[in-house]
Amino acid sequence: MIRRGVGGLLALVVVGGTAGYWYERPLLLTGTGYAAHNACAVRAVAGRADPATDLPDNPLVPYLREGVDGAETTGSILGVLARQKVWYTEGFGCTLAEEAPRLGKATLVGVKSNPFSGVPMPTPRKSVATAIAAAFGDDLPPAQQQALGTRAVVVVHNGKIVGERYADGFTAATPQLGWSMSKSVTNLLLGRLVEQGQIAITDDNLRSDWTGEKAKITIDQLMRMTSGLQWDETYALGTPVTRMLYREPDMGAYAAGLAARHTPGSYQQYSSGSTNIVCSILHERTGIGADLPRQQLFAKLGLSSAVWEPDASGTPVCSSYLWATPRDWAAVGQFALLDGQWGGQQLLPEGWMRASTTAVPVTQTEEPGYASGWWSNRTAEGQRINPKLPVTAYWAQGHDGQRLYVVPSSGLVVVRLGFSPTITGEDLRTTTLVHDLIAALPSS
Repeated sequence: MIRRGVGGLLALVVVGGTAGYWYERPLLLTGTGYAAHNACAVRAVAGRADPATDLPDNPLVPYLREGVDGAETTGSILGVLARQKVWYTEGFGCTLAEEAPRLGKATLVGVKSNPFSGVPMPTPRKSVATAIAAAFGDDLPPAQQQALGTRAVVVVHNGKIVGERYADGFTAATPQLGWSMSKSVTNLLLGRLVEQGQIAITDDNLRSDWTGEKAKITIDQLMRMTSGLQWDETYALGTPVTRMLYREPDMGAYAAGLAARHTPGSYQQYSSGSTNIVCSILHERTGIGADLPRQQLFAKLGLSSAVWEPDASGTPVCSSYLWATPRDWAAVGQFALLDGQWGGQQLLPEGWMRASTTAVPVTQTEEPGYASGWWSNRTAEGQRINPKLPVTAYWAQGHDGQRLYVVPSSGLVVVRLGFSPTITGEDLRTTTLVHDLIAALPSS
C-alpha cells in the first residue's frame, strides 16, 4: 500500500509538472528564443565569444542552455525543454526558425563610399575627451561604471571623426546591435523607395486582409506609430513584442493580424510591430527579401559591417535587428544630417529628414516628440522636450541604451552604444554628452 501510494504521488507530480510546462511553454520559448538568437549573433555577427554578457537579468537565465552545431544554434531550458533553433547566414546574420532559411545571396558591400572607413583614430581636444570620459563613467566606482555599460562613443563634427573610444573587448571593428535604432534606419530605407517611386507614404489599403478601419492605415501612420493597432511594447515574457520577436516566423503578419483599437491617425502608441509591418509591405512591393537593405542602403553608403537580420519569412526585422560598427552607425547619422546627399547623389527625397523628424498632431500620444522613426526634441505643438539639447536636435534610440544623435545646428553626430539594461533617462549620460560636445566644438 505504501509503495502504491508513493507511486500514485509521483504520477501526480509528473502529470502536474507536465501540465505546468505546457501552460508556461509560450513564456519559456520567449526566453530560449532570446538566448539562442543572442548566442548566435554575438558570436557570428559581432565576432565575440561572450554572449552571456548580453543577457538581461531574468529568473530564467540560470536554466538557459545553448549549443552550436555549424550554422545552427539551439537554446533550451536545461538542454531539454522549450528548444528553439537559430540559423546563421553569411551577410544576413541569425534567424529564428525551425528550418534553415533560404535567403539568397547577399549583395557585396564595399567601403569606398564611406568617409569614416579606415580613417585613423583621432586625438581629441581635451574638452571632447573629457565629455567622452564622463559618458564612460570614468568618475564612477567600478560597479556603477559597469552598470552604465558604455561600450562605444563616436563623435563626428563637420563630417570628420573628432572623438572615439571603446570599452575593453570592443574596437572600431566590432558590430553592435542597435535594437530600435533600426526603426530610424527603416525610415531611410523607406525614403530610398519613395525617391524611386516604388511606394508613397500616403499609400493605404496596404494588405489584402485589411478591411474596415485597417484598410485606412497608411505607411506614414505605421511609421509614426499612429496605426491604431493593438500593441504592448513591454519587454517581458509573453507580451506581443516578445512573442513577435521570439515565437513568430512572420513578424509583420503577426502584428498586422492584431485588432484595431483606435481610429488610424488619432492615437500614438510606440509599436515595434508597426515597423515590421512596414518592412513586410516593402518586401511585397519590391519582391526583394532579406537583401533589400543591402541593395538600397548599405551598398550606397558603404556600410560594410551592417547586417540586418531577417525573420523566417525572409523579411528584415526592421524594428530591432540591425547590427553595425559604431563608425557605420555614425555614417547613418551623417547621411541623415546631409538630408540624404551622399557621394554627390541625392538618395532621399529633398526635405525627407525635415519631414521625418517633425512630430505631427494627434488626439492623444504616449510618446511626445516621436516622428517618423526618429525622436524629435520638439513636440507637435513646438515645445522643446529636453532643455539640454537644441530644439532642432533629433535622435535614434534603442533598447539597453543605444543612441544616435544628430544636431544640424552644430554639424554634429554622436553615437553611444552599450549594454545598460538598468540605466535610464539622464543617468545614461547621453544628453549630457551631446550638450557638452556642443559646448566643446565650434558651431558649423
